[in-house]
Amino acid sequence: MNKIIIFSAPSGAGKTTIAREMLKITENNLTFSVSACTRKKRKNEIHGKDYYFISEQEFKDKIKNKEFIEWEEVYTNQFYGTLTSEIDRIWKNGKNIVFDVDVVGGINIKKQFPEQALSIFIKPPSIQELEKRLLLRSTETKENIRKRIEKAKHELEYAIQYDINITNDDLQEAIKETKLILKEFIIHNL
Repeated sequence: MNKIIIFSAPSGAGKTTIAREMLKITENNLTFSVSACTRKKRKNEIHGKDYYFISEQEFKDKIKNKEFIEWEEVYTNQFYGTLTSEIDRIWKNGKNIVFDVDVVGGINIKKQFPEQALSIFIKPPSIQELEKRLLLRSTETKENIRKRIEKAKHELEYAIQYDINITNDDLQEAIKETKLILKEFIIHNL
């Protein structure tokens, strides 16, 4: 049975870094699910690898055509979602799927695949540390960082709805803990 591993967290908590480390473990047979989004591409991002960058109108058309298994307007006029075709593509290749999605999207995916999915919530050690990490990225305006911090406070309330919570106060320890959890889930829940 194909498995799904869902990583969710407030922006800046380290979920993408941890998820990418899990993809390096070849025996887990993992492939990253590329989400679609309407936000602008960042400097180092690649269309089709990091995200499918599409226009707001194209995204809304795909919603209308029921092409998403989940989608969310994460910020005003900034949509993110998982295309059904992406899951089909990965499972046809016999791979397990890694999702790096927003908190509500993660909950929605878990509801659709309750037996096949493991949901992992990555927590920052504190809101102050989260703000520091976002500032160090130098990819956002101060106003956007303020919005992300406010959203993070709300998102942390959803952590209880996830199968596993991992606090990322030491990245290497969080990676090690996540590796053990995934090994157990993939090997022992076949």
